Amino acid sequence: MNTALASPRPFPSQERTPLLDLSVGLVENLMRREGGPARSSEDFSADFQVCLPYAGIFVWHVGNDDVVGDANQVLFVAGGEPYRLSDPLSAGYRELIVTPELSVLAEVANTSEAYLARHPFFRRRSRRTDPRLQSLRARFLHWATSTAPGDDLAAEELMLALLRSALDGQLPRVEPRPSTRRLISRTKEFLEEHASSPIRLRDTARAVGASPTYLTDVFRRVEGVPLHQYVTQLRLSRALIALPHTDDLTALALDIGFSSHSHFAATFRRAFGCTPSQFRTATRSCRRPLVA
Repeated sequence: MNTALASPRPFPSQERTPLLDLSVGLVENLMRREGGPARSSEDFSADFQVCLPYAGIFVWHVGNDDVVGDANQVLFVAGGEPYRLSDPLSAGYRELIVTPELSVLAEVANTSEAYLARHPFFRRRSRRTDPRLQSLRARFLHWATSTAPGDDLAAEELMLALLRSALDGQLPRVEPRPSTRRLISRTKEFLEEHASSPIRLRDTARAVGASPTYLTDVFRRVEGVPLHQYVTQLRLSRALIALPHTDDLTALALDIGFSSHSHFAATFRRAFGCTPSQFRTATRSCRRPLVA
């Protein structure tokens, strides 16, 4: 393919691995290992990209915005903008980076190449993901990293399905003020750090410097979901990534913050329409991820 990539200036212990190099675009897996809080030097992508974080948390500093990347977000990178990345916690992070051919991205986004930078997603830079996209992302990641795709056509269809799903969503309900964005960012960092433990509203509000009443109201208005649902989606995202490699489902449920295996199984089924064991079996078979 002809996609030009900017030379990355990575954090220490960061790896960026190509997974699929196709005629319609490039898919890479970026991973930063544990290394303590840090901020990268300035960098830029020459290309438009769609990024799907799936583990950990980071902050993307671009223009006047500080955009949180966690497993509940999709990020939209407009080509040519300088940026920095920071890792506020010590656990590192991981994300899929999709760099489509410009014509392909414009067609999927239902706009022209000249107007891509004005597309609502690329202007707002992020949106909250949903269970359908989280499931497809996890299946795609396991498929792309555990088997050598021998059929470019199948791989290209899957990449386009991932891209369409990323662009098929809703923007945040309100345009928050800078002070509100900082509050939401602190809240997301706290939730990511404590998602494996019981989380109480008063502790969360105290940690981020807001009243419980105000925090619940503003978080729901900005993110479109209540705090507890956001935490549940973080936990389920961790489960999706871990399930293909896990035999003990009860231990997994407790490790990611559920009170019991039955609580985990019921929540998982409501979100994804199948049980954790069914998802594990289907994903381990290395069949193509479901496109529908």
